[in-house]
Amino acid sequence: MFTKKWMKAAGIRALKTVAQTAAATIGTSALLTEVNWIMVASASVLAGVLSLLTSVAGLPEIKE
Repeated sequence: MFTKKWMKAAGIRALKTVAQTAAATIGTSALLTEVNWIMVASASVLAGVLSLLTSVAGLPEIKE
């Protein structure tokens, strides 16, 4: 299950999720007050970990 192909696909997916979460958190924070970079990093890392855990259930890009 954890082949090189799976790791690459899951990593790309997690990286995209981290970037999307960071963009959303920065945008929301900027509208309210100032950007809390610790919150941005924390939320983004958590989203990346959750993305990897979700990928364990299966990735549609990987046909096995």
